[in-house]
Amino acid sequence: MKHFDDIKGFAFDLDGVLADTAKFHSQAWQQIAEELKIPWTPELESGIKGIDRMSSLMLILNSAGVADNYTEEQKEALAKRKNDHYQELIGTLTPDDVLPGMRKFLDELKANHLSMSIASASKNAPFILEKLAISDYFVGVVDPSKVKEGKPAPDIFAEAAKILNADPTTVIGLEDSAAGIASINAADEISVGIGDKGLLHEAKINFPSTADVTLAKVRAHLNW
Repeated sequence: MKHFDDIKGFAFDLDGVLADTAKFHSQAWQQIAEELKIPWTPELESGIKGIDRMSSLMLILNSAGVADNYTEEQKEALAKRKNDHYQELIGTLTPDDVLPGMRKFLDELKANHLSMSIASASKNAPFILEKLAISDYFVGVVDPSKVKEGKPAPDIFAEAAKILNADPTTVIGLEDSAAGIASINAADEISVGIGDKGLLHEAKINFPSTADVTLAKVRAHLNW
């Protein structure tokens, strides 16, 4: 593992790391599932975490064995309807919705001249950052529609390192999903898992919640 002095920047997931927008994804997808008479289960709620829109839809359709009942055009329409509802929900976000400890952590990184980028599967990331009033912290946001494969493939976090103009091995990625941690590790970056250590056991560093994340603690982990 790299020494902290080698670190050039940080790549952030958005949902569950900077704001609790995952609950809005869940609400919007649950509405679609109920419209299609597909049972909404804890497994589906957990499964959609960290993956892109069409992958989430396919997970829901496949759970009921009905994916082949819909044309590609119909699937696109369902995904759009979900996103329209999701955008209504995230439109209610304010700067107070930044998760505990994260604004202070962003301030610490900025004060230490560490660059930051966003590696989110959400195409709505720029809008969410604007609603949270934290856009100015980040040098760039990965456009998930421009990468070949979503999480758990390394593409999104690899692109986040390019945005930072940094070698991946000098980038720390923060995630709250197993798919995201796999993506960070596959990109050869240093993974920080936020949440249940049992679920995020592949992370190089773990914190129980965003409130526990500080620059001093990250530095301590890397300098052991």
